[in-house]
Amino acid sequence: MQQTSMHETHVGSPRNRVDGRLKVTGEARYAAEYTAPDLAVGYVVSGAIARGRIRSVDTKAAMAVPGVIQVFTHQNRPRTAWRAKAYQDEVAPPGTPFRPLYDDKILYSGQPIALVVAEDFEIARYAASLVRVTYETEPHETDLGKLREKAYKPPKTRSGMAPPPPRGDAEAAIGAAPFKVDESYRIAIEHHNPMEMHASTVVWEGDGKITVYDKIQGVQNTQSYITHVFGLSNDDVRVLSPFVGGAFGSGLRPQYQLFLAVMAALELQRSVRVMLERDQMFTFTYRPDALQEMAIGANPDATLQAIRHDAIGCTSRFEDYQESVVSWSAMMYRCDNVTTTYKLAQIDTYTPGDMRAPGAPTGMFALESAMDELSYKLQIDPLQLRLRNYAETEGGGGKPFTSKELRAAYQLGAERFGWSRRNPVPRSMKEGRELIGWGMASGMWEAMMEKTSARATLTIDGRLEVGTATADIGTGTYTILTQIAADALGLPMEKVTARIGDSSLPMSPVEGGSWTAASAGSAVHVACNAVRETLFKYARGMDASPLANADIGRVAFRGGRMELMADPSRYVTIQDTMRAGGVDRIEAEETAAPSRINQLRYAAYTHSAIFAEVRVDEELGRVRVTRIVDAVAAGKILNPKTARSQILGGVVFGIGMALTEESMMDHNLGRFMNHNIAEYHVPVNADIHDIEVIFVEEHEDKINPLGVKGLGEIGIVGTAAAIANAVYHATGKRIRHLPITVDKIIGEKEAA
Repeated sequence: MQQTSMHETHVGSPRNRVDGRLKVTGEARYAAEYTAPDLAVGYVVSGAIARGRIRSVDTKAAMAVPGVIQVFTHQNRPRTAWRAKAYQDEVAPPGTPFRPLYDDKILYSGQPIALVVAEDFEIARYAASLVRVTYETEPHETDLGKLREKAYKPPKTRSGMAPPPPRGDAEAAIGAAPFKVDESYRIAIEHHNPMEMHASTVVWEGDGKITVYDKIQGVQNTQSYITHVFGLSNDDVRVLSPFVGGAFGSGLRPQYQLFLAVMAALELQRSVRVMLERDQMFTFTYRPDALQEMAIGANPDATLQAIRHDAIGCTSRFEDYQESVVSWSAMMYRCDNVTTTYKLAQIDTYTPGDMRAPGAPTGMFALESAMDELSYKLQIDPLQLRLRNYAETEGGGGKPFTSKELRAAYQLGAERFGWSRRNPVPRSMKEGRELIGWGMASGMWEAMMEKTSARATLTIDGRLEVGTATADIGTGTYTILTQIAADALGLPMEKVTARIGDSSLPMSPVEGGSWTAASAGSAVHVACNAVRETLFKYARGMDASPLANADIGRVAFRGGRMELMADPSRYVTIQDTMRAGGVDRIEAEETAAPSRINQLRYAAYTHSAIFAEVRVDEELGRVRVTRIVDAVAAGKILNPKTARSQILGGVVFGIGMALTEESMMDHNLGRFMNHNIAEYHVPVNADIHDIEVIFVEEHEDKINPLGVKGLGEIGIVGTAAAIANAVYHATGKRIRHLPITVDKIIGEKEAA
């Protein structure tokens, strides 16, 4: 790809969201808000047992309700469905994906066992309550703690999830280390709970063609799923998802309401909508529980001698879901002796799924908590311990980093937080009835880029449209793509339109992994550069052109014209150039892909340093996070305003992980019991106080043409550990099982 000089006026500046007005006025429409003539509504009937078989389904009373069109069960499911017996969607783990209404088997509690389709929602919901089901139950197991001995190494490794190879002799080094930590750590299961619930509206277009509005983080993933499962062609299925009301990973895979809506629409040959209710949002993907054993050994000079990190994650019985839980322990610090293991144990739930920075908050909670514990044993400042073992290469002996400014993040974060004023003694800081604690942790997440295509179209009226099939789940994708495109052609942002969330647009992977800015942004950048080059050729060929002998690298595109950098008075306008060339539009479709050579040679990560202050009511055990400073090194920041919002969201996510979020399973029933947002506690406004975000200057030139690293996930990584470390500093009580609730603060025993 030819690198061109850009006169940047938008990239790097804090710009308002181009879709902001649509969202705050309600004009932005989401999957369940689209309508169509003769639209029917489906309501899902959820199963009541955790494992077994359906003995009978009585739908007579439901079918007798006026307005009910059909009740679908495994007994009358259309035979056209599931042509691809074990179709793997784009982000599926190894195994056989769940197939709704496939047979009489019950694989988990809450499994969809029927779909009532009616003329409106209220009729469908009422009729669903009349469906009578009897079951044959089988023994189930949902307690990961009881399955240690049954844990296994997955026979097929999910891409990028294999633990790194061991180095040195960690066991011997830990045994010989004069200072060591050897403890167990655990987090609770968490559910995604985005504001927008999962929904699919399938519009019957006739002749077997459908338009699908789906809550999804990748419209082409949904399209591929539908075509494979129902035996349709891409021409038969168009998927649209212009706005997504949060997803956090729950929308990476097509969820079961999509299958049910498409199945019903194709069978009834009419438009159908299926939206899940809030409690049904607890009947599919979640962040998995993980049993972690972490041991760290160090010398008296605080240099790490060994790290051992073993984890057991839970998965379903039909897929081997995997995360990179232990990998971070092998990469974060300089250490010659490291060993990690990762195993799975099957429980009777739906398959866990990727949830904001999957694996990293889990594994880094254990690592960063253990590092904090080690600092107290060594009687060294927790920040100094990390600096003493700072890795200049991956793990201290691996690949060099494409860029790494974590040392600067430590310094700037500590200065802004006032870390030097910290009294290192636990329970030494107090105000009134509240104990005050200061804790810190490191954050690390992959900086990735995926192959992506984009189209750029410049019209003679000076307007530019760019399009790629990626998604915007609230991250600001519309805005940054608009900024990139506007700068490429020197146009005001008002003259640029970004189109995304449409399966007919150029190829894009799902929006996840914090790779969208790097991937979709680079594709738009390349496509716009191609338009620039074509436009410039026309400009050079104009009669008496002031740019006839110029090189594109010495020309600035700004204000709707092309001008010589050395002499801005010599220019031509876009309109005049296109008229002279006899064209009213210039279009280019290009693909951007990561450098395979650089991927092999370098390690690419975003880094952060998190400093947290908590106040703990000694009598009530209530914990308040009163201050957080998060210093982030993430390459070039395309839009400081939307970037800051991403880190703020991640930090709030981390506060929830540390203090409130917990999906509570009744193991006797095998069912999550707090399946609503009244009892599943996410942080609310009153829980959030001062959060300061610092972006550390970092030059990146090896990952992608824009020099950016993702921001969607780094904000949560390490945040829960920093808070837990602050709680220990405040109370002298080490809590190793998240969330940190009142009973663990004031109880007699450590809840480890």
